Amino acid sequence: MADADKSPTAYRTIGEVARELGVPQHRLRYWESCFPQLRPLTRAGDRRHYRPEDVALLRRIHSWLGEQGYTVRGVQALLARDDGGTVPSASLPEPAMPTVPAPPPPSAPDDNAAARLESLRAIRTLLATALATDE
Repeated sequence: MADADKSPTAYRTIGEVARELGVPQHRLRYWESCFPQLRPLTRAGDRRHYRPEDVALLRRIHSWLGEQGYTVRGVQALLARDDGGTVPSASLPEPAMPTVPAPPPPSAPDDNAAARLESLRAIRTLLATALATDE
C-alpha cells in the first residue's frame, strides 16, 4: 500500500516517514534519542511504527532544525517548555542569530581617514567584481 493510500490515522513505518520528510532513517532514530517526546511503537525486530501524533511532532522538529535554524538543544527547550511538542508558532522565540559587533563610535577625523576610505573603496570594487563573476 502506497503512503498516499493510507488513512491519516494509520501508523507509518520509519521508511515512510523518512521519505515524507526527505531525511535518512538514521536521522529519525537519532532524533528519538534526543527527544523523549518521540515514542514510536516498536514491533518484533525493532521495527518502528509512528503514530500520527509522532509524525506531526517529527514534522515540527524537522522544520525547526532544518528550516528555522534551531539547534537540537533549542528544540529540546521548546519541547520541554511545551510539555508535548505543540508550541504555537507565534510563541516561538527567534532562532539565535550570529551577533555582529557594533561599529565604533565616530571619532574626530584623523590623518588616515582618506587612506582608509580609499582602501574600503578598493575592497568594495573587488567584492563587486567577485560577485559579478560568480553569477
